[in-house]
Amino acid sequence: MADLRSEFVGIKSPNPFWLASAPPTDKEYNVRRAFDAGWGGVVWKTLGIDPHVVNVNGPRYGAIYGADRRLLGLNNIELITDRPLEVNLQEIKTVKRDYPDRAMIVSLMVPCEEDPWKFILPLVEETGADGVELNFGCPHGMSERGMGAAVGQVPEYIEMVTRWVKAHTRMPCIVKLTPNITDIRKPAEAAMRGGADAVSLINTINSITSVDLDLFAPEPTIDGKGAHGGYCGPAVKPIALNMVAEIARDPSLAHMPISGIGGVTTWRDAAEFLALGAGNVQVCTAAMTYGFKIVQEMISGLSDYMDEKGMTSVDQLVRKAVPNVTDWNQLNLNYVAKAKINQDLCISCGRCFAACEDTSHQAIAMSDDRTFSVIDEECVACNLCVNVCPVEDCITMEAMLPGTTDPRTGKVVEADYANWTTHPNNPAAAAAE
Repeated sequence: MADLRSEFVGIKSPNPFWLASAPPTDKEYNVRRAFDAGWGGVVWKTLGIDPHVVNVNGPRYGAIYGADRRLLGLNNIELITDRPLEVNLQEIKTVKRDYPDRAMIVSLMVPCEEDPWKFILPLVEETGADGVELNFGCPHGMSERGMGAAVGQVPEYIEMVTRWVKAHTRMPCIVKLTPNITDIRKPAEAAMRGGADAVSLINTINSITSVDLDLFAPEPTIDGKGAHGGYCGPAVKPIALNMVAEIARDPSLAHMPISGIGGVTTWRDAAEFLALGAGNVQVCTAAMTYGFKIVQEMISGLSDYMDEKGMTSVDQLVRKAVPNVTDWNQLNLNYVAKAKINQDLCISCGRCFAACEDTSHQAIAMSDDRTFSVIDEECVACNLCVNVCPVEDCITMEAMLPGTTDPRTGKVVEADYANWTTHPNNPAAAAAE
């Protein structure tokens, strides 16, 4: 079986699945339940030294739903912990003592001055924690106090604070990056210059998820008013994957370890983050939606996948997809594909026809008996039909063989596909198998 043991910046855990700093890691009771369920590590909910942190005693989450009320995203207006610092520190120490094989990372957010960092770091170190994560990403509440994203959006501040942390602790330092920025590489570079051992991303996206059209206030609504919050969950995964890949494929950042965060709900999500350069993944919304035992499905799914691929360690999956991430101008414009409809699977719903006829290239024909077929002369292989079809694998995109004529353009398809030697439509490749 695949070995899921993980070592991230020297921090060992039995698997690469950590709980992210969030409500699920706010106290000892939760973290013990998480470890008993099988999580490899936790990032304890962000600690600070501001005694005036008070969370709202009302709704803290706004939600975005998909079909069948499936939770796609949460808007969170909760602040960092409002529990006493000394209570948190004692609980961290106790849990780490009882679960020595699990990763214990402590998230921190204090004012952007050296003395507060110099004060809190030895206290965390005394707990036996394995490392610290600097919360430079929170976009609400704390950012208005000059912390969180207010630091993460200024590379000079990131570098400065990271240097302070590295000067005052022996623990590995992970810098958590905000996505509320134009180029994620800039804060990552600043963290590297400051001596960070790793970066984690993404933190939540600044958002308002909905408006109550009776109260005319953003949701969640507190006494008739609402505020912007941090958006997380499956809906943010594409943004997170891109930002992880941007760092992983930048030559100047190629050796920076990455902890991937953002919408990880299944083992497949985790595998995608790992393939794009993350050394491990952090999870929050999935645990809040389905409970801590969801990690067991992630563990078994990732293990089965790695067995299928002949991988014996997580490290063999990390960065596997990075060489194939490129810029648009490097894509092969000689590659030609066409949509194909499997008539045995088609349920004649007509979604492909409506989408293509109204909004695309009029490349799908409908007969009197509602049989749908692709008009190759019009198909530009946009794959919109694939994405709107409710039946998996009913419509597929198939590459045209080099040497054949594209009926749409009349041009001969050139034989310079970058991966033609292993392409499934290559007769020689198929014969070799």
